[in-house]
Amino acid sequence: MQVLIVEDETPAAHRLEKLIVKCRPDVQIVGKLESVKNTVKWFQENTAPALMFLDIQLADNLSFDIFRQIEVETPVIFTTAYDQYTLQAFKLNSIDYLLKPIDEEELSQALEKYSRIFERPESINSETINRIMQAFAQPQYKKRFIVKAGQHLTYISVSDIQYFYSEDGLAYAQMHNGKRHVIDYTMDALEPILEPAYFFRLNRKVICNINSIRKISPYFNSRLILNLQPKPAFDVIVSRDRTNDFKKWLDR
Repeated sequence: MQVLIVEDETPAAHRLEKLIVKCRPDVQIVGKLESVKNTVKWFQENTAPALMFLDIQLADNLSFDIFRQIEVETPVIFTTAYDQYTLQAFKLNSIDYLLKPIDEEELSQALEKYSRIFERPESINSETINRIMQAFAQPQYKKRFIVKAGQHLTYISVSDIQYFYSEDGLAYAQMHNGKRHVIDYTMDALEPILEPAYFFRLNRKVICNINSIRKISPYFNSRLILNLQPKPAFDVIVSRDRTNDFKKWLDR
């Protein structure tokens, strides 16, 4: 069986090749490509392989652009580093998807799935690609949260939240007017559903809105300490392993 690998990270491509050959010794890797441009050219100059492993984000564009430029009938197994909230959109006409770092058992299962249906491969049509692109390009971040107000329920807008923090096993949303509300989420669950252009996970305890930051100062061991508004009852420190990412986030 001839297999084409399209992956822009060389170590990831080599690792994927080794895992594929380990799972299916009969496989012949006919190419390892890193861009939309080279993949389009390869298909124009070569016989289509039996299966293609395709990374979502390539060196020059999203890999979906390949299908806009040429007709590809080769079955595809997508590979991606994106989390499973977004990945639900990918399980359409494709054979499967694999989340990086790729697990050998999941790869084996994907290859077995291909083997069951490879005699009836379906091309990935433009409608399918457009549906995937829409889901990929327009992530749905939270706009509101339902909260309790006495014996009643109401909602708060995410844009009015200055920061989130955890305390005594609960997560709170701190509002710009000084009020706080209990949020029925963990900090880990909050992080992927908040717009990353505005919210950043400073440490295990705090996720801040960029508009809440009033002052940034150096702190011990290459960390940073922030002055947030409204002022919390605890020190807000950017953990050492998050400092570089925090600076990049500010400098977008």
